[in-house]
Amino acid sequence: MKVIAIGGGTGLSTLLRGLKHFVPDYMDELSAIVTVSDNGGSTGILRKEMNIPAPGDVRNCITALAEDEDILTKVMQYRFTEGEGLKGHSFGNLFLTVLTKITGNFLTAIEITSKILKIKGKIIPSTDSMVNLVAEFTDGKIIKGEVEITEYGRKLVAKIKRIWLEPQNIKAPAEAVEKIMEADMIILGPGSLFTSIIPNLLIGDIKEAILKSQAYKIYICNVMTQFGETDDFTASDHVKALNEVVTGDPNTNFLNAVILNTTIPPDEVLKRYLKENSEPVVADAGNLSRMGLTVYAKDLLDEGNYARHSPEKLNNVILEIIQNLKVKNAH
Repeated sequence: MKVIAIGGGTGLSTLLRGLKHFVPDYMDELSAIVTVSDNGGSTGILRKEMNIPAPGDVRNCITALAEDEDILTKVMQYRFTEGEGLKGHSFGNLFLTVLTKITGNFLTAIEITSKILKIKGKIIPSTDSMVNLVAEFTDGKIIKGEVEITEYGRKLVAKIKRIWLEPQNIKAPAEAVEKIMEADMIILGPGSLFTSIIPNLLIGDIKEAILKSQAYKIYICNVMTQFGETDDFTASDHVKALNEVVTGDPNTNFLNAVILNTTIPPDEVLKRYLKENSEPVVADAGNLSRMGLTVYAKDLLDEGNYARHSPEKLNNVILEIIQNLKVKNAH
């Protein structure tokens, strides 16, 4: 079983942190395609000043797949809290930047860092070109930059109508396309729909490969809506937005299955999220089933102060799907 996860942000690294324990018992190969359109924080500064693709999400995924999350992993995730030029920067971001400058190649920098941390899998950026995310809102406003799109969305004056990358004709690394074509399972999410998952699918090579791939395709729907991005979105609205990008029609599926959380967070956690205009995604399993998708609806909530997926619970569902596929393929 060859598995590839596609996304970005904390959602993808959380998923990978769990999935690495399935290698090699249930998976022969684990790969991740990671978005590089982030323009906020340390990542945004390095991207702008050093003219390199955004390293932050790539760094998080490399450390998530590290064999032992030991001192070296902690070093890569260390964030400077003082120093005029260093404050706010993550050491791992600086390390990837330096390696990119020395080797002249972002892909080589990722390869070297992955070897140093002995990662269980393969991390590939969705492109090694400099890209910007651009969105048109329903009020006609065109906003450039991931951070700026989120900030404009939070004003709640309009919703995202369509989203694209500039430049538009960028290529994915050949290896990203190969891994998608070889995969037995493709997992999208969890993560910010418009700024972590969709940016990968806006790259023509990746979109085409996903459509051609014979892999079983799964979407892990977010636990909560995201303020300014997916306000009032049900689970099926998330899927329709993905369909729109990949197939050009919200009602034409490219996915086979959706993983849904069915549990509402504890009251004190819920109240905190509601204050931030974020609420539980309605798990409209009936609509998804009517769309012809297989639905895995379960309690996937993590314990603690955050409304997010439990890596262990998510692992169990993915393992169940892997075993179902093996049984199906055996027949």
